[in-house]
Amino acid sequence: MLRENQRKNRIKDLPKIERPRERLISKGAENLKDEELLAILLRTGREGKNVIELAKQILRKYSKKRLFKMKYEDLIKIKGINSAKTCTILAAAELVKRALKVQDETLPIIKSVKDVVAQAVYLRDKTREHLMTIYLNARNEMVWKKQSTFIGTLNANLVHPREIFEEALKHNAASVILVHNHPSGDSEPSEDDLEITKRIIEAGKIMGIDVLDHIIITKTKVFSFKENKLI
Repeated sequence: MLRENQRKNRIKDLPKIERPRERLISKGAENLKDEELLAILLRTGREGKNVIELAKQILRKYSKKRLFKMKYEDLIKIKGINSAKTCTILAAAELVKRALKVQDETLPIIKSVKDVVAQAVYLRDKTREHLMTIYLNARNEMVWKKQSTFIGTLNANLVHPREIFEEALKHNAASVILVHNHPSGDSEPSEDDLEITKRIIEAGKIMGIDVLDHIIITKTKVFSFKENKLI
């Protein structure tokens, strides 16, 4: 009899029309009741209560806000919640917290050369050349920046587009901006600078990723390929 009751307390033993998982698939998670969402996490009920009844009971006693702030030692004390269910609830709560944190973080928007320089100001004091790459999404929000894609005198034979676009694919970037410094103080692009930029733009076209600009920074000057119609 006990085993029979336990079987009836599982989600899959409920009538299909009452199963939270099937309702989530057909109607969307946003249309489920609180107890149905919790029931999916719990998976099974306890003796004398199916999983939805157990979820209702828990939510009546503990608010959603309180439930998802509880620690392992608190959750495990709730009748009907064993160690596995406790871990599932804690993992779900932590994912939500992290998702909200990511959502709240404002990504820098890059709209001008000034915005780029603000991200690369550290290059002004470098005594060697550093090539930095800024990665943007379709809204021109900076999703990543690699501060040292290459270090040393920029040579067209040494700087490979592959290193730039591997990161672009990893971060789902729609476009990139190249930035590098000239410790000499001369902001004019060299022949190698022009050749490197040309190669990277051509590679970007193949990858479907735009190169929006290449900016050279010195202690006192800034040179934009785009503003000088070199891109």
